[in-house]
Amino acid sequence: MPHVIVEYTDNIAAEARIADLLATINGVLIAQGGVFPTGGIRSRAIRLTDYRVADGAEDDAFVHVTLKIGSGRSEAVRKKVCDDLFAAIRDHFAELFARRYLALSMELIEFSEGGTHKHNNIHARFKKA
Repeated sequence: MPHVIVEYTDNIAAEARIADLLATINGVLIAQGGVFPTGGIRSRAIRLTDYRVADGAEDDAFVHVTLKIGSGRSEAVRKKVCDDLFAAIRDHFAELFARRYLALSMELIEFSEGGTHKHNNIHARFKKA
């Protein structure tokens, strides 16, 4: 953990640089000073072809980011990671935002570790000897 899901509308696919955004997101999470184990970070994007924004009269677009983390981190830690992540998302889309109608949003979902099942050998690569 964490897992990040980026949903974005098809009408910005050519300009959104989603691969770069995912790299930025992972970088922000890694930079949180060990709050999240690097081997557990997952980010992915879902390109939406069926959507409607507002009244549908314009070619509006949106990007919605969901950050899923296990419970137990302090409010200060959760606030910092959300602030840092949303700032990076806003920076990534700043030029596109200036040129077109675009809604950016992000939510944090915190869940109990008891409700998850994991099997991951990637962590071992990042453990220090």
